[in-house]
Amino acid sequence: MTRSLEGLVVGDAFGDGWFLRSEEDREGLWAARELRPAPWLWTDDSAMALVLCAHLAGHGEVLEDDLAREFAAAYARDPDRGYGPSMHGVLRRIGEGEYWREVTTGAFGGQGSHGNGAAMRVAPLGAWFYDRPAFAAAQAWLTALTTHSHREAVAGAVAVAVAASLAAGGAEEEAPPRADFLHSVIRYVPKSEVRSGLEVAAGFPARTSIRHAASVLGSGVRLSAQDTVPFALWSAAGHLDDLPEALWQTVGGWGDRDTTCAIAGGVVAARTGTGAVPVAWREACEEIPPWGDFRGARDGDG
Repeated sequence: MTRSLEGLVVGDAFGDGWFLRSEEDREGLWAARELRPAPWLWTDDSAMALVLCAHLAGHGEVLEDDLAREFAAAYARDPDRGYGPSMHGVLRRIGEGEYWREVTTGAFGGQGSHGNGAAMRVAPLGAWFYDRPAFAAAQAWLTALTTHSHREAVAGAVAVAVAASLAAGGAEEEAPPRADFLHSVIRYVPKSEVRSGLEVAAGFPARTSIRHAASVLGSGVRLSAQDTVPFALWSAAGHLDDLPEALWQTVGGWGDRDTTCAIAGGVVAARTGTGAVPVAWREACEEIPPWGDFRGARDGDG
């Protein structure tokens, strides 16, 4: 879990640094692999992942009532981490004592949110249950419901958790081809636009460019799970043994780049760890706070 968490935080901070001023040549800077100026600050993606990791370290499984309150408490301590507009209201209301299930199911006229927030934070959970992808899927479903009750948001969280579980569980084996990995993830994802997007992604030719993938799948521009997760997992699946390259490729899809990079970083690092992250990146990235340091939380967690 620790490795995935660290990869998620690095990805989040790296990606967020690429929200450039309009006059900057993002394509030229990206092509030149020019790093953005420090510091790279992590966002709500990491803030919520840290809460989830603390929860799992303390309970060993997801307790929805407790987790919802913990998300709300973390938000109250530090609300300026880039939370989405709807999450400000959801987490504030839960923190004020409203029952989380009524808050989340009542959002958006009773449809619930299909934003990418449930998916962006969940990769470390998959790594925690690295030997149990089906259980990781079930637990990811529960984590999603505490803030996002829409089927697409749930499907996105399930897909990311399963991807991280499979990546961590296969760390000692040769990385599978991209399409094979995506098909393994799809087996656990409920019928949804997220699943359909993953099926499209798995069918892309091997030489598909990052630009084409982003244009077909979406890369989070609409901030929805279905517009974010298929692209992020397609990118991660093509670079399962190379975390820095996975992040460079993922950010090149632009869109909601802190979240796509958080997802890809959490999945790939579940397999590789963060040892290959350049020193300059580590120095630029905001540190994980002490309450998020869970090294040694579980036997076998690297």
